[in-house]
Amino acid sequence: MEIISLLLSTIILRPYVFMLLLMHLISGGLQLGPRRIVVFTLLGYWIAFASEYSSTRVGIPYGMYIYTGATHGKELYVSNVPFMDSLSYAFLAYFSYSLAILVTSQLYRNGFDVQLVRDKERWRSSGVLILAAIFMVIQDIVVDPVALRGSAWFLGQIFYYPDAGIYFGVPLSNFFGWLVVALAIIYSFQRFDRLVDGWPGFRDEGSRYAPGKAVLGTCCYFATMLFNLFITFYIGEYLLGLVSLVIVVILLYIVRACILVAIRVDRSELERIAASSAPL
Repeated sequence: MEIISLLLSTIILRPYVFMLLLMHLISGGLQLGPRRIVVFTLLGYWIAFASEYSSTRVGIPYGMYIYTGATHGKELYVSNVPFMDSLSYAFLAYFSYSLAILVTSQLYRNGFDVQLVRDKERWRSSGVLILAAIFMVIQDIVVDPVALRGSAWFLGQIFYYPDAGIYFGVPLSNFFGWLVVALAIIYSFQRFDRLVDGWPGFRDEGSRYAPGKAVLGTCCYFATMLFNLFITFYIGEYLLGLVSLVIVVILLYIVRACILVAIRVDRSELERIAASSAPL
């Protein structure tokens, strides 16, 4: 009962996290399938928790940082790590994975409805793996300095680095750690995805047509970035905000360019493409 109470308290305290989680489950359920996105979430959470548990004790892989425990009793913790913090890795990883799939795939569109062929070999490729990990690190470059300044907004001061880093207080080791953990999460999912391919219940997941399905995860990626960008300017960190804005604009330009070269097809053809798979 205490755990349930703390979980409810966490939802009330961190509604934006659970809103992003809901977006993650919906967009991931449509693109990958409900069972796959649940597994993705569990893999992401436990790999992230292990990395945070390790780093807050021995400094691996992010470098040493400390959770203040300021919200103990107000939100759910697993050991010394806030539950919502490790959970956020799961949806940040999926959003990055979805963006990597988008920019490496042939796109088809009809107006604002963008679709792609479910090319499972491409989705499991090392190229998508590396690109997704890079996109996840880029998210952290925007997010982590703002989270470090949690005392200036409603996040609260939940952690700090004993030794301030050179990137707006964040050590470069943190970004290296995010790269390693992103690779671990997405690689683990790719291996799982290959293992269950063809199993009953997994075979046709993600084949359902939904308008704009190809860009849903990418939209969530930019929603996360824009939320943190807003907070950055709101708390008066204008230099950090300008640097983050440049990063976001460059990524938006890349996505826009990919969508502009999408092949235009009629609605019936678009629905057929969305439900089809590339031959394995």
